[in-house]
Amino acid sequence: MFVAMLLFPAISFAQQKPDSLGQLASDFWAWRATYRPFTFDDIPRMERAAGVRDWSEAAVAKQRGDLSGFERRWKAMHPDDWPIAQRVDYRLMGSAIARVRWELDINPRWRRDPTFYIEQTVGALQEEFLPPPPFSETRWREIVMRAENIPSILEQAKANLKAVTPFAQLAIASLSDIDTRLPRVADGASPIIASGDQRARFRTAMTKASQALVEYREWLKQNLSKMQPDFALGEKAYGFFLHRVALLPYTPQQLLTMARQDFARVLAMEIYEHQRDLNAPELKMAATSQEEIARMQHDEAYVRRYMVSHQILTVPSDLPHWTLRLAPDYVAAFDGFGELDDFTGPSRLNQDGTRWIQPPSGDLPYFHKAYANDTRTTGVHEGVPGHFFQLSLAWRNPDPIRRQYYDSGANEGIGFYAEEMMLQAGLYDDSPRSREIIYNFARLRALRVEADVKLALGEFSISQAADYLARTVPMDRKTAESEAADFATAPGLAIAYEIGKLQIERMLAMRRLQQGDKFKLREFHDYVWSNGNVPLSLQRWELLGLDDDLKKVDDLAK
Repeated sequence: MFVAMLLFPAISFAQQKPDSLGQLASDFWAWRATYRPFTFDDIPRMERAAGVRDWSEAAVAKQRGDLSGFERRWKAMHPDDWPIAQRVDYRLMGSAIARVRWELDINPRWRRDPTFYIEQTVGALQEEFLPPPPFSETRWREIVMRAENIPSILEQAKANLKAVTPFAQLAIASLSDIDTRLPRVADGASPIIASGDQRARFRTAMTKASQALVEYREWLKQNLSKMQPDFALGEKAYGFFLHRVALLPYTPQQLLTMARQDFARVLAMEIYEHQRDLNAPELKMAATSQEEIARMQHDEAYVRRYMVSHQILTVPSDLPHWTLRLAPDYVAAFDGFGELDDFTGPSRLNQDGTRWIQPPSGDLPYFHKAYANDTRTTGVHEGVPGHFFQLSLAWRNPDPIRRQYYDSGANEGIGFYAEEMMLQAGLYDDSPRSREIIYNFARLRALRVEADVKLALGEFSISQAADYLARTVPMDRKTAESEAADFATAPGLAIAYEIGKLQIERMLAMRRLQQGDKFKLREFHDYVWSNGNVPLSLQRWELLGLDDDLKKVDDLAK
């Protein structure tokens, strides 16, 4: 089915010239399905071609050659006379191609960041285990192949890396107990493999993978003294991401100003809410996983009815559900490497989305504790109407380019926007303490911008960013350290929540002014959610007819 999806753009544009925009998109996304790096970010996971991954110097050189070809083909097109919708698609492809240049040359994590290779090994394995059972024979073959691929990728890492010390230290810390984690995966998953031959091959591969990861960790320790301490990208490289990939019409300094202003606003709202709730009862955490799962089932259905009755969003009757499941040990062993979410994908639109959870406990970290106290607080962001709901709609978009394009900036902006939008729409009127959680989430989203920008520009160390988040949100130290590490190694991701939300609110206000009494919130949301993978500067152009943001983007990119 995935192969059919990749071929769909070529079929759709069969009557156009051989090198039409549709043909470029078809060729690019088929290529990207083979070469795109794995990531612990749970939004841009894409359905990939099967096969061994290769990060040798020669393989990277081939990627560069292919990329140059895509760049030439894109630049050779002349979209000035095209309809706006098609010009939006043209800019989408420019952003997608620029993202590969960002990955290979501007922020070459494959060269400087040892955690990159943990994503290509542990992350690749985790991604294939996240969809719930059943496990088909094809899926097991892919899992075994990915496990067998791990030692060779780590040897390529040793040849490629000119690592920076802070990232190496992060990699060492994340692999501290890898020799106990992968055996848990092997022990937990082996009984559900149907074939005895496959089971033996899987166990052998996992043993060798565990040994290779331990050896990689020790190699990093031995080479720490030879590494460079400075990890900051600098303003020019950071600007490439902001203006050529994310298509944001802002400088880093403007991002800081926007976030600080919204931080002051949400902190004031949180204070007012706290005073309002002085005598309100505390939330009661779910006593068991089964209770938390049942709460999610009830709350997800309630949120859907609420959106329909309040004319907030159209809810297709055939759209599957967002569910919680207790993580089996073969999934729980990956906890801490990335979000344990499965948002399904374009070829699995009939399947429910899944978040794997741990049993409720007072020791749970920041977001997990909120889930256990009121599943709506994070379910709105991750599930309905957030990521799972939004991605399910975007993957149904009739435009094949928009179905396949991904951008965490728009996705995370919608997820954050959904939190406060549903708060103001009255979803939590029955739960004062839940409202406090949402405002505290908003405080964190604004602070993430400062952490992201200052890490990229060299104004924060990773420990300083973690201290800042732990103190100012406040949040538990482990979550703060994880967030700071993620932002340092993946600059540009943490700004997505706050800046995306502000872009949506700005677009909403302008649409309301344009339409006056004819404005319908549901129609606005239906457009944004269906185009939810599209950068918001492009959505603004198509929906409002305003290209001012794109002109700023182009000026800043010069």
